[in-house]
Amino acid sequence: MNVKIIATRSCNHRPNIEKELKELGVDYKVLFVEEHPNVVAKYSIRHSPKVMIDEEIVCRGQPCEDELKTLLNLK
Repeated sequence: MNVKIIATRSCNHRPNIEKELKELGVDYKVLFVEEHPNVVAKYSIRHSPKVMIDEEIVCRGQPCEDELKTLLNLK
């Protein structure tokens, strides 16, 4: 499973998502929109953050831990 957080450097929610993913033991990568304009264009990103799983945006905004578990098929 390929998990990415797409966010601006100033996004206040990104650290919370990172913390929850770490606590769930999920490997992830952060793509900062300032450094990845191609991703911004491809997915029409206008707001931050986004959670992407296997190249599909599955969450727009900050998901709670239960939402992350559901999206990641974790119990």
